[in-house]
Amino acid sequence: MSLNGRVALVTGGAQGIGRAVVQSLLQSSAKVAVVDLNQTCGEECKKQLDAEFGDGSSTFIQCDVSDGDSLRDAFQSTVDKFGRLDIVINNAGINNEKNWEKTIQVNLVCCLSTRNIPHPVIMVTQSLTSVINGTYLALEHMSKEHGKEGGTIINVSSMAAFLHSPHQPVYTATKHGVIGFTRVMADASSQSDYGVRINVLCPAFVDTPLLHSVEQEEYMGKFVKFKDDFKSSMKKFGVLQPSLIAEGMMRLITDTSLNGAVMKITCSKGIHFHTYEPMSA
Repeated sequence: MSLNGRVALVTGGAQGIGRAVVQSLLQSSAKVAVVDLNQTCGEECKKQLDAEFGDGSSTFIQCDVSDGDSLRDAFQSTVDKFGRLDIVINNAGINNEKNWEKTIQVNLVCCLSTRNIPHPVIMVTQSLTSVINGTYLALEHMSKEHGKEGGTIINVSSMAAFLHSPHQPVYTATKHGVIGFTRVMADASSQSDYGVRINVLCPAFVDTPLLHSVEQEEYMGKFVKFKDDFKSSMKKFGVLQPSLIAEGMMRLITDTSLNGAVMKITCSKGIHFHTYEPMSA
């Protein structure tokens, strides 16, 4: 599948996994909207991308994904600039057990937009998950049910959904939710002929700024006492580079046979897929 002329939106796109994915997309001749909360990091990222790929190949949009209106504006700005939307990577996430409400806001819950959202939404105490919001916004701009041409959505979860740790209970809960929601929406897309493939990617430990926050009390609160256990797990399982995650992401984007796939990436097995046993009657 050629990405020449395709348009992608990547949340958390200015650093870490998102930055590596943006790089790969641009190398494949796609246009990319880099959506990130960090203004300084985003502007520097845009400057580097312009130097390598040329002005006009990407755009930076400062956005707090926990703000429903801001995220909606980011999607609309992308379409206004590039004329279409084909690929959405819901990658933004944090790990903050001390301010666990914020972790839920960014990884799961974002405030419901005060504007009308034409696609049906799931209400959770008058809130939306940011992955749900990002997925529904993507469908508004890509789904055949809205007269669009189809596309691809990838939601980023974590191997924490399979190998839990006492160090990060709320983070783990959010990543479980991402998998469940993505698999159900993939079925809905298939049965309703949205023309949009929806997959989820679950990396193990990745060398990103988020990983380096796990030793700090200001992020982990009382769970910082488990940091040695967490560091032992990192040593045991190894730490991945963002470039390998981007490689897996590109496979999910370009392999048109994949829908509802749960991709795992670990040091021991590399890129592979989780399989589920069918439920017996």
